[in-house]
Amino acid sequence: MRNSAEGMSEIDFEQLAEIELKKDECELSSLGERKASLLQPAAEEVDLSMDHPYYDIARHGIIQVAGDDNCGRKVITFSCCRMPPSHQLDHIRLLQYKKNIKALYIVHPTNFIKILWHIFKPLISHKFGKKVSYLNYLSDLREHLKYDQLIIPEDVIRHDEKLRSAQKGQPIPSTITPPPRPPLPTQQFGVSLQYLKNKNKGELIPPVMKHTVSYLKEKGLQTEGLFRRSPSIQMIKEIQKLYNLGKPVNFDEYGNIHIPAVILKTFLRELPEPLLTFECYNEILGITSVESSLRVANCKQIIQKLPEHNFVILKYLMCFLHAVSQESILNKMTASNLACVFGLNLIRPLQGISSLSALVPVNMFTELLIEFYHQIFNSRTVAGESLP
Repeated sequence: MRNSAEGMSEIDFEQLAEIELKKDECELSSLGERKASLLQPAAEEVDLSMDHPYYDIARHGIIQVAGDDNCGRKVITFSCCRMPPSHQLDHIRLLQYKKNIKALYIVHPTNFIKILWHIFKPLISHKFGKKVSYLNYLSDLREHLKYDQLIIPEDVIRHDEKLRSAQKGQPIPSTITPPPRPPLPTQQFGVSLQYLKNKNKGELIPPVMKHTVSYLKEKGLQTEGLFRRSPSIQMIKEIQKLYNLGKPVNFDEYGNIHIPAVILKTFLRELPEPLLTFECYNEILGITSVESSLRVANCKQIIQKLPEHNFVILKYLMCFLHAVSQESILNKMTASNLACVFGLNLIRPLQGISSLSALVPVNMFTELLIEFYHQIFNSRTVAGESLP
């Protein structure tokens, strides 16, 4: 690809977590640190020593963690304009994540790239071929992901402007983001906890959480791989729409226990402010520097600072996840496994996006909340709270 092209691929953090679950905790921590150095979230220059294992890749700033797509999956940008000559870079190490790609968007594709793709397409698996989409302008990305979170090199932005200005007499896609629509009175996804409380007669536990948790506790506790399977995205969107319109959802009709599991994760991920709040983010990232024997107490201190409403919902959720972990002999979902699935749905920074360096502390913090649920949550009760 020449300098004017930028490729971008999505990576599902849960897919990454799935791989990490197969490794022991020590290896996970080490690998997490190395990957965090490779995928810096926003820095143009990466400050690494020359003997760092990923120095040769990270110093170029080719790969960046860059927000979420419209399905909540993490996005990675791959900036071809920053690619050095081939003799300066190990391309095999650079493309080590290719097996985890869910979709590949190639922005500003040249005719040469299209010709190459046409030539080699018969040699590429049909499954991977369906993941590739060509986009002519950066603005086209808005249909697929949260564009404003992307980290785009200035060279690519200037090239995009040049291409758009060259299209004389042709309609150019608008780059203006339309104002958000006001939520429906029955809206359940993407609205604040306070909004849900006000619209549900003061109920502390949001209806989606209560519905999915109750269903899963009754019928899914012993399901192997609970929370680690992904049903059809279109089906999930349809169920979200039913909830948002205030219509009843009967999970028995779908015959797939993994659907309510994904709905629960989606609800948490789409909260305007994460359940663990922006304020707690830095403290949570510091859990790895706390002495092992003091980590549970440290978790308890952080949790005590949460607003009452957040505390009640978190307690409700962790009570349920603790019950799931108690069936891990059958469902294979230990506290550690559940933490890998839920951690990044519970906390994120106020500005920017979470980098892979946050993966280890966030997962560790979440695992402690699940495993030591009784010790951490037993000293605080709130009027009107309920447990699953």
